Amino acid sequence: MNKTWLACLLASLSLVSASLSHAQTSDSTEKAVLALENQWMKSQKENNPDILAPLLADKFVDTNSAGKVRNKTEALANARATKYSSVDYQDMKVTVYGDTAIATGSFKGQGTDESGKAFNTHSRWTDTWVKMTDGKWQCVATHGSDIKK
Repeated sequence: MNKTWLACLLASLSLVSASLSHAQTSDSTEKAVLALENQWMKSQKENNPDILAPLLADKFVDTNSAGKVRNKTEALANARATKYSSVDYQDMKVTVYGDTAIATGSFKGQGTDESGKAFNTHSRWTDTWVKMTDGKWQCVATHGSDIKK
């Protein structure tokens, strides 16, 4: 066998192996982030922000559909005061960029807000997840926009 041909074959096999490894890693990351999104929904369905707290990074930023920006402490206080009677996530998708993942979906929910006022909302959301140095995925930012009827 020609050494050049053998070197090309080995390089090609290495690239194919790396591509397959990346696809498997991306797929497992997508599944992991979707599972975290489902934990978030569970916290809303059970009105239990203690489920949500470990999913949020310390410097978490929440921008709601009214343009209000909250940090982690404020977002969790809002979650404690909001009482859901129904919650549903739809159209969830995750796109992975190395140690960052962008999750999107739609949200339908009913309940009472922090002031006790009833709400019935339908919105789209975008969550940014980062794989932290300890290997855990945490949400660093979320944004919601109301879907106009």
